[in-house]
Amino acid sequence: MSAALVTSLVLILLPTLCFSLSDADSLLKFKKSLKNGDSKLKNWIPNSSPCRKKWVGVMCDGETIIGLRLSKLGLTGSADVEALTQLRSLRTISLVKNSFTGPIPEFNKLGALKAIYISNNQFSGEIPNTYFGSMGSLKKLWLNENKFTGHIPLSLMQLSHLMELHLEGNQFSGKIPELKYPDVLKSLDLSGNKLEGNIPESLSKFNTSTFEGNVGLCGKQVSKHCFQHPPLAKSDSPSTAAIIVISVTLVVVFFFMAIGIISTMHNEDDNSMNLSSSKETLKSANVGSSSTRQTSVGSSRKSSSNLKTKRVSSQKVIKNRMDDLVMVNMEKGAFGLVDLLKAEAEVLGNGQLGSAYKAVLGTGLTVVVKRMKEMNKLGKDEFGDEMKRIGELKHPNVMTPLAFHFRREEKLIVSEYMPHGSLLHALHGDRGLLHAKLNWQNRLKIIKGIAEGLGYIHTQLANYDVPHGNLKTNNVLLTETYDPLLSDYGFHPFVNSDSVAQKLFAYKSPECLQNQQHVSPKSDVYCLGIVILEIMTGKYPSQYLNDGDGGIDIVQWAQSSISENHVEELIDPDILTSDPASINQMITIIQIGAACTKSNPDQRLNLNEALSNIQEVN
Repeated sequence: MSAALVTSLVLILLPTLCFSLSDADSLLKFKKSLKNGDSKLKNWIPNSSPCRKKWVGVMCDGETIIGLRLSKLGLTGSADVEALTQLRSLRTISLVKNSFTGPIPEFNKLGALKAIYISNNQFSGEIPNTYFGSMGSLKKLWLNENKFTGHIPLSLMQLSHLMELHLEGNQFSGKIPELKYPDVLKSLDLSGNKLEGNIPESLSKFNTSTFEGNVGLCGKQVSKHCFQHPPLAKSDSPSTAAIIVISVTLVVVFFFMAIGIISTMHNEDDNSMNLSSSKETLKSANVGSSSTRQTSVGSSRKSSSNLKTKRVSSQKVIKNRMDDLVMVNMEKGAFGLVDLLKAEAEVLGNGQLGSAYKAVLGTGLTVVVKRMKEMNKLGKDEFGDEMKRIGELKHPNVMTPLAFHFRREEKLIVSEYMPHGSLLHALHGDRGLLHAKLNWQNRLKIIKGIAEGLGYIHTQLANYDVPHGNLKTNNVLLTETYDPLLSDYGFHPFVNSDSVAQKLFAYKSPECLQNQQHVSPKSDVYCLGIVILEIMTGKYPSQYLNDGDGGIDIVQWAQSSISENHVEELIDPDILTSDPASINQMITIIQIGAACTKSNPDQRLNLNEALSNIQEVN
């Protein structure tokens, strides 16, 4: 080999060699700041490559150091962060469950960090107000179970990418600062501190457990009223006359609303859909603000009793037009539109396809009535045939509708009510008993049930372009034993062509969004993958949102973590800490979920493969 060639090779390789040695030197310098580094980090030795030799706790992407995971090693010392500033690609630091003491290390010198985990140490003292000002990339901060004191830094609550914040088990005091980007933060725990004052409105989506153990806090989350102003003097309080005027006004308004509705029902020529509009209007009057309800509840009842005779007479007029509620499933008995009109109803909410109401029938059966809009693709006979076909489905993980009512512009679909609500609520709603029951075994049972129910739907509705079409956790209901029931499926043939892409989640699959391809059964598989990853991570997917702002790109996160061999980072800590022995099962399920969400549908698992792989996890 010529001298020139050797020189050229040296010049080419020298920057890489120098960079690798520089990374090693940085880590060795950090090691020296640890009192017991030599005994705990024995394979951190000079003249070796941290990535090639797999130094303890060093996370690499090829030859690039991207993280330090030095957990449960009993480390002590000063944690010299300055030594790590040469690691340009360092994004994660974990020092969980060690024996560090003193003030928080100077992590703010590493402005590109995305995650800091220093839980369960003995760090103490106040954190400067401006400490996090240079950490605009920070997404996850876990400082829990230390001895930090003082106020929560204002700069922390202004981070634009912060998704997880855990400060529980410290001694933080004072008021909680307002959160500047409330839609971004998904996981928060401030419990077990000495915080006081009103809980900010920007944190209103978090529940009681987030704030418990702070005796000085007040707000609806802790069921403690905040007295921000002294009580009104007697002369300042509203007069009795004013209260009477308000009450009488509300009664009169309610009375004329009800009379107008009934008159409309007399004159309606297009069947009886005024059931839904009347119930919605009446219930809107009944489920207004709590203060309004308290003021007028007595008068409203009196008004309602006065209307009974009018409603009975109106029912006689329209009875013949209200018996066309078509039963497709008789397991819960027969009922008609008259029964729904008589029922006590409650507005549950609005979705992409319409609004939903809870109604308690006279028989004691509680049902959900959904008013579906933009489902005009089929005529009355075709719609009825398809609904009857869906009504014949029988599977322990599929919610079969009970009845339907057809009208040109709107349809009513009636199903049994599930008191435990949706999987979406259990995962991301009130983190009480319902969420606590989502242990690993129940989550695995739910995933298996969803896959089996989806497989059954694909078998029975195989002629549909996309048999389910709208699989997401909001459309997975839970029984009292945490068995999943798939709902809102089979609607693809019904929805108007000009709005179907906005109404059904299957159209969020990459082949539809990026390549303008049509939906297919593989689109349902993509939705299944999203649901699996959501269940396993406990994170709300940005894929559910029209603008993708506010959730987590759960697909990209999973693919990145799997490629870096850090799958366990995806697992929801709630199930990992309670059942660490099942980590291999959890990793397998996550890998199946990721395989279902491949961008190219040809590379994606088909449903039978996914179902078979899931069933093998025991």
